[in-house]
Amino acid sequence: MLKKLSAEFFGTFWLVFGGCGSAVLAAAFPELGIGFAGVSLAFGLTVLTMAYAVGHISGGHFNPAVTLGLFAGGRFPAKNVIPYIITQVIAGIAAGGVLWLIASGKAGFDASASGFASNGYGEHSPSGFSLQAAIIAEFVLTAFFLIIIHGATDKRAPAGFAPIAIGLGLTLIHLISIPVTNTSVNPARSTGVAVFQGGWAIDQLWMFWLVPIVGGIVGGLIYRYLLETKNAD
Repeated sequence: MLKKLSAEFFGTFWLVFGGCGSAVLAAAFPELGIGFAGVSLAFGLTVLTMAYAVGHISGGHFNPAVTLGLFAGGRFPAKNVIPYIITQVIAGIAAGGVLWLIASGKAGFDASASGFASNGYGEHSPSGFSLQAAIIAEFVLTAFFLIIIHGATDKRAPAGFAPIAIGLGLTLIHLISIPVTNTSVNPARSTGVAVFQGGWAIDQLWMFWLVPIVGGIVGGLIYRYLLETKNAD
Protein backbone atom coordinates (compact mmCIF):
# COMPACT_ATOMS: atom_id res chain seq x y z
CA MET A 1 0.00 0.00 0.00
CA LEU A 2 2.87 2.41 0.74
CA LYS A 3 4.15 2.01 -2.81
CA LYS A 4 0.66 2.50 -4.23
CA LEU A 5 0.08 5.66 -2.21
CA SER A 6 3.53 6.96 -3.12
CA ALA A 7 2.73 6.42 -6.79
CA GLU A 8 -0.56 8.27 -6.38
CA PHE A 9 1.21 11.12 -4.62
CA PHE A 10 3.82 11.59 -7.33
CA GLY A 11 1.30 11.16 -10.13
CA THR A 12 -1.15 13.67 -8.68
CA PHE A 13 1.64 16.09 -7.84
CA TRP A 14 2.89 16.01 -11.42
CA LEU A 15 -0.60 16.47 -12.83
CA VAL A 16 -1.33 19.56 -10.71
CA PHE A 17 2.17 21.00 -10.96
CA GLY A 18 2.50 20.42 -14.69
CA GLY A 19 -1.03 21.24 -15.76
CA CYS A 20 -1.70 24.19 -13.47
CA GLY A 21 1.92 25.30 -13.80
CA SER A 22 1.50 25.74 -17.54
CA ALA A 23 -1.60 27.84 -16.91
CA VAL A 24 -0.07 30.00 -14.16
CA LEU A 25 3.17 30.64 -16.00
CA ALA A 26 1.40 31.18 -19.32
CA ALA A 27 -0.60 33.92 -17.62
CA ALA A 28 2.55 35.38 -16.10
CA PHE A 29 4.32 35.36 -19.47
CA PRO A 30 1.67 35.99 -22.16
CA GLU A 31 4.40 36.74 -24.68
CA LEU A 32 5.09 33.00 -24.82
CA GLY A 33 1.72 32.48 -26.50
CA ILE A 34 1.01 29.18 -24.79
CA GLY A 35 -2.75 29.72 -24.72
CA PHE A 36 -5.46 27.35 -23.53
CA ALA A 37 -4.63 24.78 -26.24
CA GLY A 38 -1.14 24.49 -24.77
CA VAL A 39 -2.52 24.20 -21.26
CA SER A 40 -4.92 21.47 -22.45
CA LEU A 41 -2.02 19.56 -23.96
CA ALA A 42 -0.01 19.98 -20.76
CA PHE A 43 -2.71 18.33 -18.66
CA GLY A 44 -2.97 15.47 -21.13
CA LEU A 45 0.78 14.97 -21.13
CA THR A 46 1.00 14.90 -17.34
CA VAL A 47 -1.48 12.03 -17.19
CA LEU A 48 0.11 10.23 -20.14
CA THR A 49 3.63 10.39 -18.70
CA MET A 50 2.74 9.42 -15.15
CA ALA A 51 0.34 6.68 -16.24
CA TYR A 52 3.29 5.02 -17.97
CA ALA A 53 5.67 5.86 -15.11
CA VAL A 54 3.66 4.73 -12.09
CA GLY A 55 0.27 3.57 -13.36
CA HIS A 56 1.36 -0.06 -13.09
CA ILE A 57 1.97 0.49 -9.36
CA SER A 58 -1.20 2.25 -8.20
CA GLY A 59 -3.52 2.11 -11.19
CA GLY A 60 -2.79 5.74 -12.01
CA HIS A 61 -5.89 7.44 -10.61
CA PHE A 62 -4.43 10.85 -9.61
CA ASN A 63 -7.99 12.09 -9.03
CA PRO A 64 -10.64 11.43 -6.34
CA ALA A 65 -13.38 11.35 -8.99
CA VAL A 66 -11.48 8.62 -10.84
CA THR A 67 -10.97 6.62 -7.65
CA LEU A 68 -14.67 6.76 -6.80
CA GLY A 69 -15.65 6.12 -10.42
CA LEU A 70 -13.47 3.01 -10.56
CA PHE A 71 -14.97 1.87 -7.27
CA ALA A 72 -18.48 2.35 -8.69
CA GLY A 73 -17.40 0.47 -11.80
CA GLY A 74 -16.28 -2.52 -9.74
CA ARG A 75 -12.61 -2.00 -10.52
CA PHE A 76 -11.34 -0.78 -7.14
CA PRO A 77 -11.76 -2.04 -3.55
CA ALA A 78 -13.67 0.08 -1.03
CA LYS A 79 -10.94 -0.23 1.63
CA ASN A 80 -8.49 1.74 -0.52
CA VAL A 81 -10.78 4.61 -1.52
CA ILE A 82 -10.19 6.93 1.44
CA PRO A 83 -6.38 6.46 1.58
CA TYR A 84 -6.14 7.18 -2.15
CA ILE A 85 -8.27 10.33 -1.92
CA ILE A 86 -6.38 11.69 1.09
CA THR A 87 -3.07 11.12 -0.69
CA GLN A 88 -4.30 12.78 -3.88
CA VAL A 89 -5.48 15.88 -2.04
CA ILE A 90 -2.23 16.21 -0.08
CA ALA A 91 -0.27 15.84 -3.33
CA GLY A 92 -2.41 18.48 -5.03
CA ILE A 93 -1.82 20.97 -2.23
CA ALA A 94 1.91 20.19 -2.21
CA ALA A 95 2.08 20.82 -5.96
CA GLY A 96 0.15 24.06 -5.55
CA GLY A 97 2.62 25.13 -2.88
CA VAL A 98 5.67 24.47 -5.04
CA LEU A 99 4.03 26.26 -7.95
CA TRP A 100 3.24 29.23 -5.70
CA LEU A 101 6.88 29.42 -4.61
CA ILE A 102 8.04 29.46 -8.22
CA ALA A 103 5.42 31.94 -9.46
CA SER A 104 6.17 34.25 -6.53
CA GLY A 105 9.64 34.70 -7.95
CA LYS A 106 8.21 37.07 -10.57
CA ALA A 107 7.80 40.63 -9.34
CA GLY A 108 4.18 41.63 -8.91
CA PHE A 109 2.77 38.12 -8.83
CA ASP A 110 -0.44 37.86 -6.78
CA ALA A 111 -2.11 34.45 -6.46
CA SER A 112 -5.37 35.97 -5.30
CA ALA A 113 -5.63 38.55 -8.06
CA SER A 114 -4.43 36.24 -10.83
CA GLY A 115 -6.78 33.40 -9.86
CA PHE A 116 -3.81 31.00 -9.72
CA ALA A 117 -5.36 28.61 -12.31
CA SER A 118 -8.34 28.03 -10.00
CA ASN A 119 -11.66 26.70 -11.19
CA GLY A 120 -14.69 28.96 -11.11
CA TYR A 121 -18.14 29.75 -12.40
CA GLY A 122 -20.20 32.91 -12.86
CA GLU A 123 -17.98 35.96 -12.66
CA HIS A 124 -15.00 33.67 -12.03
CA SER A 125 -15.56 31.52 -15.11
CA PRO A 126 -12.94 32.37 -17.76
CA SER A 127 -15.72 33.29 -20.19
CA GLY A 128 -18.49 34.13 -17.72
CA PHE A 129 -20.44 30.85 -17.84
CA SER A 130 -23.17 30.35 -15.24
CA LEU A 131 -23.24 27.86 -12.36
CA GLN A 132 -25.74 25.75 -14.32
CA ALA A 133 -23.45 25.60 -17.35
CA ALA A 134 -20.50 24.74 -15.12
CA ILE A 135 -22.38 21.90 -13.42
CA ILE A 136 -23.46 20.39 -16.74
CA ALA A 137 -19.95 20.64 -18.21
CA GLU A 138 -18.18 19.16 -15.19
CA PHE A 139 -20.73 16.36 -14.82
CA VAL A 140 -20.77 15.29 -18.47
CA LEU A 141 -17.02 15.55 -18.98
CA THR A 142 -16.14 13.65 -15.80
CA ALA A 143 -18.66 10.92 -16.63
CA PHE A 144 -17.16 10.50 -20.11
CA PHE A 145 -13.65 10.57 -18.66
CA LEU A 146 -14.53 7.57 -16.52
CA ILE A 147 -16.07 5.78 -19.48
CA ILE A 148 -12.83 6.38 -21.39
CA ILE A 149 -10.76 5.08 -18.47
CA HIS A 150 -12.89 1.98 -18.01
CA GLY A 151 -12.91 1.23 -21.72
CA ALA A 152 -9.21 1.85 -22.27
CA THR A 153 -8.27 -0.43 -19.35
CA ASP A 154 -10.80 -3.16 -20.18
CA LYS A 155 -9.17 -6.55 -20.63
CA ARG A 156 -10.55 -6.61 -24.19
CA ALA A 157 -8.87 -3.32 -25.12
CA PRO A 158 -5.50 -3.31 -26.93
CA ALA A 159 -2.77 -3.72 -24.34
CA GLY A 160 -0.41 -0.84 -23.60
CA PHE A 161 -2.47 1.96 -25.18
CA ALA A 162 -4.60 2.98 -22.19
CA PRO A 163 -2.40 5.92 -21.11
CA ILE A 164 -2.54 7.36 -24.64
CA ALA A 165 -6.33 7.18 -24.80
CA ILE A 166 -6.69 8.62 -21.30
CA GLY A 167 -4.17 11.41 -21.93
CA LEU A 168 -5.82 12.40 -25.21
CA GLY A 169 -9.21 12.22 -23.53
CA LEU A 170 -8.10 14.64 -20.82
CA THR A 171 -6.63 16.96 -23.45
CA LEU A 172 -9.98 17.06 -25.27
CA ILE A 173 -11.81 17.66 -21.99
CA HIS A 174 -9.65 20.72 -21.34
CA LEU A 175 -10.10 22.03 -24.86
CA ILE A 176 -13.87 21.89 -24.32
CA SER A 177 -14.17 23.25 -20.81
CA ILE A 178 -11.33 25.66 -20.05
CA PRO A 179 -13.55 28.56 -21.19
CA VAL A 180 -16.37 27.29 -18.94
CA THR A 181 -14.75 26.45 -15.60
CA ASN A 182 -11.00 26.41 -16.31
CA THR A 183 -11.56 22.63 -16.23
CA SER A 184 -11.60 20.66 -13.04
CA VAL A 185 -12.96 17.09 -13.45
CA ASN A 186 -10.59 16.51 -10.52
CA PRO A 187 -11.22 17.70 -6.94
CA ALA A 188 -7.55 17.31 -5.99
CA ARG A 189 -6.49 19.58 -8.85
CA SER A 190 -9.10 22.16 -7.81
CA THR A 191 -8.13 22.05 -4.14
CA GLY A 192 -4.40 22.23 -4.80
CA VAL A 193 -4.61 25.73 -6.26
CA ALA A 194 -7.74 27.03 -4.52
CA VAL A 195 -6.06 27.04 -1.11
CA PHE A 196 -3.41 29.42 -2.44
CA GLN A 197 -5.87 31.66 -4.28
CA GLY A 198 -7.56 31.85 -0.90
CA GLY A 199 -10.73 33.77 -1.74
CA TRP A 200 -13.50 33.07 -4.22
CA ALA A 201 -11.85 29.80 -5.27
CA ILE A 202 -12.41 28.41 -1.77
CA ASP A 203 -16.02 29.62 -1.79
CA GLN A 204 -16.72 27.84 -5.10
CA LEU A 205 -14.68 24.73 -4.36
CA TRP A 206 -17.75 22.75 -3.21
CA MET A 207 -18.96 22.48 -6.82
CA PHE A 208 -15.63 21.14 -8.02
CA TRP A 209 -15.83 18.37 -5.45
CA LEU A 210 -19.50 17.48 -5.67
CA VAL A 211 -20.11 17.49 -9.42
CA PRO A 212 -16.96 15.66 -10.64
CA ILE A 213 -17.48 12.97 -8.00
CA VAL A 214 -21.11 12.46 -9.02
CA GLY A 215 -20.10 12.47 -12.68
CA GLY A 216 -17.30 9.99 -12.05
CA ILE A 217 -19.60 7.61 -10.20
CA VAL A 218 -22.23 7.82 -12.95
CA GLY A 219 -19.57 7.17 -15.60
CA GLY A 220 -18.33 4.13 -13.70
CA LEU A 221 -21.85 2.77 -13.33
CA ILE A 222 -22.62 3.34 -17.02
CA TYR A 223 -19.62 1.32 -18.10
CA ARG A 224 -20.20 -1.39 -15.52
CA TYR A 225 -23.86 -2.02 -16.29
CA LEU A 226 -24.29 -0.90 -19.91
CA LEU A 227 -20.98 -1.41 -21.69
CA GLU A 228 -18.89 -4.01 -19.90
CA THR A 229 -19.07 -7.62 -21.01
CA LYS A 230 -18.45 -9.94 -18.12
CA ASN A 231 -17.89 -13.18 -20.05
CA ALA A 232 -16.75 -12.25 -23.52
CA ASP A 233 -15.81 -15.08 -25.84
